[in-house]
Amino acid sequence: MNLTRDDLQSLSSDPKVVTSITALFNMYKTTRTQLDSMLGSLARDDQSATVGATSDKALRFDHTPFDEVIDFLQSNGNWFPSIEEKADALRREAGEGARLTSRELADLLRTRFDVEVRLVPPSEHSSVVRRWDAEGSVLTLSSTMFEQRLRFQLAHTLGLRMLDREKLHEKITAGYATRHSETPKLIKIHLANYFAGALLLPYDDFFREVTRTRYDVEALASTFESSYETVAHRLCNLSDPKKKGIPFHFSRVDVAGNISKRYSATGIHFPGSSGSCPKWAVNLAFLTPNVITRQYSVFPDGATYFCFAKVVTQPEQGSLARGTVYSIGLGTYADNAKYLVYADDMPFADPRKMAVPVGSTCRFCERTDCNQRAAPSYKYAFHVDEYTKKDNFFSPLVESDQGRRAALAPFRKK
Repeated sequence: MNLTRDDLQSLSSDPKVVTSITALFNMYKTTRTQLDSMLGSLARDDQSATVGATSDKALRFDHTPFDEVIDFLQSNGNWFPSIEEKADALRREAGEGARLTSRELADLLRTRFDVEVRLVPPSEHSSVVRRWDAEGSVLTLSSTMFEQRLRFQLAHTLGLRMLDREKLHEKITAGYATRHSETPKLIKIHLANYFAGALLLPYDDFFREVTRTRYDVEALASTFESSYETVAHRLCNLSDPKKKGIPFHFSRVDVAGNISKRYSATGIHFPGSSGSCPKWAVNLAFLTPNVITRQYSVFPDGATYFCFAKVVTQPEQGSLARGTVYSIGLGTYADNAKYLVYADDMPFADPRKMAVPVGSTCRFCERTDCNQRAAPSYKYAFHVDEYTKKDNFFSPLVESDQGRRAALAPFRKK
């Protein structure tokens, strides 16, 4: 907005103005979120009733660049065979087998792309761990990265150089229209990450081990000397028609319930804003961080999934508060649980008793009797009755909660 220091000083001299602007902006965001939800619901209803109806994407108010990337991945099934082929070709060129070390990856950068790799101590004033100097063709990496992360960053850079040289990302995204100028770069970053996964976890070898271990993520991480998160990502790429894996949804969640990464091949709807359902396995995993959390879950629309999650940590200075803590969640249709080693002792015998009722986020959840609701639902009129108390204050009062029909009108669904 081209605000100068003088502008900011004049604002800071009157805190009430700043508070008012902030309050108005929060009201604006809430209103847009409500409208976005209603328009999306209307579009889905219209799609159900009308043949050839348009997608609700065009009706969304707050469709961010990250949402556009998710749409791009969904439209391609998160499967890019041309990148798989490039990764296979480069690995054959290396001639070092399926397990590439950081030294071998650095050699590939030097011999294939004339890139010099330097490891330097991290800066006290910046958290940058990877920097590219195009003019000098120098890649600088933090020397404190552990081997798994270092390998991935080197493989990612190989992907970027390959994309730049062959303009492959432009060919892949040809015809895909975006509304945000940042989206093409974000897609390019994702494709470079995809290349890194394909290079470090070659499809044929990985699929064979996935089948043998029955999707044991920890065993796969050990076999391929990769992180749990990298393996979980790669499981979402197994869409080769000749060797197809089961569909997964993926999420990375912090301790506050914010989803920083998401992908759905199962049709599950992730919340677009901060905060997610506390009853999801990916959130419950923080209660037992040393073991895999497993769960059958059912959504308000009746869709049932088998989900499992694990907490991954990276302390800094001996402190998790200074470092990072995430829960990595994967899920598939409940009928696919029989293919997973994690469900061997959890046969889906009684869906009604075994499935935990969950939602996407409290603001859009239709459940009327959730004991952990943290906010009213936009789908119900908010009304307070001082003489009626549910076990959760934010649970909406509905017809079944009332004793007389005369008292029902204020509580009925919008």
